[in-house]
Amino acid sequence: MNPAKLLLNTLLFFQFSQISTSIDTISLSQPIRDGNVIVSSRKFYALGFFSPGNSVKRYVGIWYNQISEQTLVWVANRDNPINGTFGVLSVNIKGNLELYESNQSTVPVWQANISDASTGNSVAQLLDSGNLVLVRNDTGETLWQSFDHPTDTLLPNMRLGWDKRTGFNRYLTAWKSPDDPGSGNFSFKMDLAEFAQVSLYKSDVKWWRAGSWTGQRLSGVPEMTRNFIFNITYMDNQDEVFVYYSLNNPSILSRMVVNETGFQQRFTWSTQDRRWIGFWTAPKEQCDYYGHCGPNSNCSPYHADEFECTCLPGFEPKYPKEWSLRDGSGGCKRKLGTSKCQKGEGFIKLTRVKVPDTSVAAHVDMNLGLKACEEKCLGNCSCVAYASAYAETNGGIGCLIYHGDLNDTRTYTNAGQDLFVRADAAELAAEAQKNSKSNRARKRRLALIIVAIVLGVLLLGLCYFFLWRRLDTRIGERKRQRRRELLFLNSSTRLSDREASTSAKRNKDTGNVDVTFFELSTVLAATDNFSTSNKLGQGGFGPVYKGKLATGQEIAVKRLSTTSGQGIEEFKNEVLLIAKLQHRNLVKLLGCCLEKDEKMLVYEFMPNKSLDYFIFDESRKQLLDWKKRFDIILGIARGVLYLHQDSRLRIIHRDLKASNILLDEEMNPRISDFGTARVFGGEEISTNTNRVVGTYGYMSPEYALGGLFSTKSDVFSFGVLLLEIITGKKNTGIFNDDSSNLIRYVWELWSDDKALEIVDSSMADSCPAPEALRCIQVGLLCVQDRTTDRPSMSTVVFMLSNETSVPSPKQPTFSVRKIEIDTDYSSTGTKSSVNEVTLTTFKAR
Repeated sequence: MNPAKLLLNTLLFFQFSQISTSIDTISLSQPIRDGNVIVSSRKFYALGFFSPGNSVKRYVGIWYNQISEQTLVWVANRDNPINGTFGVLSVNIKGNLELYESNQSTVPVWQANISDASTGNSVAQLLDSGNLVLVRNDTGETLWQSFDHPTDTLLPNMRLGWDKRTGFNRYLTAWKSPDDPGSGNFSFKMDLAEFAQVSLYKSDVKWWRAGSWTGQRLSGVPEMTRNFIFNITYMDNQDEVFVYYSLNNPSILSRMVVNETGFQQRFTWSTQDRRWIGFWTAPKEQCDYYGHCGPNSNCSPYHADEFECTCLPGFEPKYPKEWSLRDGSGGCKRKLGTSKCQKGEGFIKLTRVKVPDTSVAAHVDMNLGLKACEEKCLGNCSCVAYASAYAETNGGIGCLIYHGDLNDTRTYTNAGQDLFVRADAAELAAEAQKNSKSNRARKRRLALIIVAIVLGVLLLGLCYFFLWRRLDTRIGERKRQRRRELLFLNSSTRLSDREASTSAKRNKDTGNVDVTFFELSTVLAATDNFSTSNKLGQGGFGPVYKGKLATGQEIAVKRLSTTSGQGIEEFKNEVLLIAKLQHRNLVKLLGCCLEKDEKMLVYEFMPNKSLDYFIFDESRKQLLDWKKRFDIILGIARGVLYLHQDSRLRIIHRDLKASNILLDEEMNPRISDFGTARVFGGEEISTNTNRVVGTYGYMSPEYALGGLFSTKSDVFSFGVLLLEIITGKKNTGIFNDDSSNLIRYVWELWSDDKALEIVDSSMADSCPAPEALRCIQVGLLCVQDRTTDRPSMSTVVFMLSNETSVPSPKQPTFSVRKIEIDTDYSSTGTKSSVNEVTLTTFKAR
């Protein structure tokens, strides 16, 4: 091919490719190639090439355009796939729609089978209904449409049924597998008989019978009811017989599919969940499967302890042994000795059933009513049963008469129609006697029901009485709970009921306190009336007691001293803060008690007391080797990081110290005492206060001297605490003649490359030098004078957890000698003094 012609073909290819992605038609001059699609005018459906599942074969199909999950509704060449990606779908010069494996192919892989292929001047268009139509341009006549050749999917307004004039049948056929859209084993079609019905077939054998039309639905589909979503239309005349459904809201996506495993399903697309929701499936129970109980039987699946199969009146099991083993597939036969066409015959009515198979041995006369139908059946000795043809139209229209075996009858609970089965005089008498017994049994059941109702009313009355009393108790408890909350929120003294009510009106915006309030009696019982043997310690707040609840849970009760003038603000602050916090390295507040003059905090019990109990005692510190101390350091750091960054509230603790770190049974650290903590807003990073609270030796310079505190204040305190854990010495101790401050002492040894000398001698053998030096360096970084020089707690956790380079600290110059503080209890019972702040500048040696 010469270059000019090659260029021209290339330009035409790209031109058609661009056009095909923006139009809804295919014509002689506008084919589509593999890789391009056409889209219906309102963009509901798309047509193009695809490969299903894990297959690499190429097919032409139609799918929903506006949902992410590609869902095929029609396949053109389902049994003739294309190998390769060079397929072309076009309208040929004669006006027929054809599919070729490539541009060079001369024999089509698939074509629309139109009766007149010489019309020319036609165009294929994808409609918003999902129908692909081939139309003559000059007359608008539809030559062919995909709705007449469905694959596995029935779309709204797509007909299922026969053209009686031409013998053309529209039916669904399942895919072979999710990877192969070829014609599978299952098909859903209408049986063209004297009284048509719809059935699902496996090969040529009926699998499930949807049944005949009742006037409102197919007899085997109780769920098929006109509603606000869709309507069902059935048509049977001399030219055609078909059924289809339509949607009341065209924006709803709905489809009915027969799948490769033998199930008929209906789906609706959920825009909220972005997925297909299946709201109907058949067959779904054992009686749905065709002929489950064999001929001349009735199947009822609603009695769990009974065999679902019963013989129709006048019939008995054909194979009694198998029937006794609950195998009804052999069905039933006429009882021996049963007379036929004799005097005294009549009919026994079965209610709420799917009428038997109408495809064979059934005759219909739409001009007869039900009474005339009975007379006609009774006058014909071969008639075995009759029913109304359209039972759900105007009280019943037409006469449906059966001859021969009655196949595939079943019972429903809230659907179905009446079936009248022929019976002789003896069978009618037996049925009458059974009905009489049944009536007596119904009367007995009615009497029992009445007695049960009377007893039930009495029982409900008693239940109502006890529930009312319980509810009244709960309401009283809620009132007491709210009153405790108001006591907690508004005052440090006891409120009267009237004062509490008035306070509630003033505090509508306060909301409920998210904490459990314990009864004083519960706390007294748990602590053995605050016995001396249960006392754990004493602080400025008051004593702390060990207790045990009735559930067996051990607790620690922090009791605000009745003679103390301090602590109510800290009490309220701690309750409001810690009740909202949940972290493995924070102590858990179980609740509080606010009754009479008592104000108490109830915590989970920490059996190993506090950190200072170990690290500052010469004998007990030997129980903490390097690994345990490092785990404690890292746990504290993670707890502080949670307070600063990861909790719902940004919290500055303001009093981190060894006595406020409690240890659980596994020696895991738990940060406690939030009485002096402060909450920051989302964008707030620092603030100041006129009331400096804290503990001597742990306070940062900007807080001690100017009242300015931030997250970096806690970082400073953490640094001091880290150095104390490593050295086993208090920050306020005497270390040598020149160094009366731990920070100064550590800095001097660090500057002289002797930092390892500060490591507690009790753990020297278990201490890895690189890890210890990194911890000391991190501690010195945390106690630097300028807040901007100190790392954040997230950085601290990262440096402690990873073998990464750590910046060199700057020389600290600050030393707190004495400071005014608000102190809380500690496990050691010590209390800090109130005096002055001193700033000391020193140089490294």
